[in-house]
Amino acid sequence: MEAAGIRFVVDPLATALVLAYVASGICLGTISGLTPGLHANTFALLLASLASAVPGPPQYVAAAMLAAGVVHTFLDIVPSLALGVPDPAMAATALPGHRLVLEGRGREALRLSALGSGLAVLAAVPLAIPLTKGMRAGMPWLEAHLSVVLTAVVAVLIMSEPDRAARIGAALAFAASAALGFAALDLPVGGVVPVGNTLAPLFAGLFGAPILLDSIGGAGVPPQDEPVVLTTRWLVVGLAAMGTLAGAVVGFLPGVSSAIAATMVLLAMPRARGAREFVVATSGVNTATAIFALVAFVTFGSTRTGVVVAVDSVNAPQSLALWLLAIAIASLAGFTLVILVGDRYLRVVGRLDNTRLSVGVLALLVVLLWLLSGVVGLGIFLAATAVGLLPPRVGARRVSLMGVLLGPLIL
Repeated sequence: MEAAGIRFVVDPLATALVLAYVASGICLGTISGLTPGLHANTFALLLASLASAVPGPPQYVAAAMLAAGVVHTFLDIVPSLALGVPDPAMAATALPGHRLVLEGRGREALRLSALGSGLAVLAAVPLAIPLTKGMRAGMPWLEAHLSVVLTAVVAVLIMSEPDRAARIGAALAFAASAALGFAALDLPVGGVVPVGNTLAPLFAGLFGAPILLDSIGGAGVPPQDEPVVLTTRWLVVGLAAMGTLAGAVVGFLPGVSSAIAATMVLLAMPRARGAREFVVATSGVNTATAIFALVAFVTFGSTRTGVVVAVDSVNAPQSLALWLLAIAIASLAGFTLVILVGDRYLRVVGRLDNTRLSVGVLALLVVLLWLLSGVVGLGIFLAATAVGLLPPRVGARRVSLMGVLLGPLIL
């Protein structure tokens, strides 16, 4: 094909092969994103352990992993909305997404999440190179003052709690999770699947099991209203743009999670601190992080996310253009799947007995963690669950539990 004196050469066989690998990644990401309790990093580490057995060019295998990771960031909102919905009496301590489900606005939340993630991809791709150049200039300073920067982040998170009791509770939750991180992060774990990482039981215990335990006895997912998005168009665009910039921070700065970055976004926009805004911001940060973490890997060789660790494990020649194309295709698929699958997921879960469902998901978590991290991992999971039950009981946000990573990094 030739246009304006430029000749484009397309190899149909190579193109078909790339699309096949990306499609396989999309399928894997769909399965993992809809699986309760399977964190994106845990899924990525599973991919890393299996990568050497996947046939084909390493850069294509890496593209499949990136596609899987991106689709996971789109779809993990679905089980997080549908499972662990508390009794309406506990709505004040529920997660923002669960509050929308309790109001019958779960279908709207799915669309807000899809918009946040999709707009973040549109913003992150053109911004990736200029922001990376800026980070390249600033990285020496950040690395030299990392403890100070992270301490400032923690101080802002704690002081932004609504009242004195919540601030004290957030400080206690941070200290408890930090102590847990010191004790558990370097413990050797090993299950049937040789992932050997303590992050899976830590995050499942801190953020997964407490929500399920608190939902036992609740009514579950109530009937959902029509999926009309009530948030203004420009607020969604603004939140997604801010989420993209925050995703750059997560992609480059160790220890800062998507939840922390989303909280910072809402603090920077005082008029946008509701549940809807949190869903948009968190989704935008999650998906933008996947892009910026990849660019940080290509530029600096740093592996900030589990998916990038998996990409690094296949020793593929760097193919940024190919990998960004895989992310773009996966983003389009993820956006579509959130809406097509999410509504059905909420409807099916709403018909099930909530207590049995919560106990069943907890049992699935235990089995999964035993496979991934063995008996030691289950012990870490139980300790993390005890710590994870603390924030809602002291009126603090669960984001304070990120002390599990921030505490050891600061010191």
